[in-house]
Amino acid sequence: MPTTLPPFHMAFPVRDLDEARAFYSGTLGCREGRSDETWVDFDLYGHQIVAHLVPHHRAVTHHNVVEEDDVPVPHFGVVLGMAEWRVLAQRLREAGVRFVIEPCIRFKGQPGEQATLFLKDPSGNALEFKAFANVGQLFAK
Repeated sequence: MPTTLPPFHMAFPVRDLDEARAFYSGTLGCREGRSDETWVDFDLYGHQIVAHLVPHHRAVTHHNVVEEDDVPVPHFGVVLGMAEWRVLAQRLREAGVRFVIEPCIRFKGQPGEQATLFLKDPSGNALEFKAFANVGQLFAK
């Protein structure tokens, strides 16, 4: 795995741009970038995510069981350092965010042990934030 990764870009639908701004900038703390009448860029830990207005958008979520949790699919997110993940989890708790999967440690004592949490934005898009004590375990089998 390279020591530095290029930022990824992801575009996704939202039903309301003001609602998206409040969530991504306010709740998650993303810096806002460029915008127009139908889209807005956000800096998600150095990655460019773009909320595109789809006024009647209804996110469709399926679930796959991972360990004992119903993981929402599709979802997107970021792998953070453990300290950053803890700060984010606390920030979300203090904001009263309703988690899909509460912050927890998955695969305890196994290869790929990780901290994880899942939540949805106001448009129903699922996000996961995870962290590893040892990021070298990211792809461990």
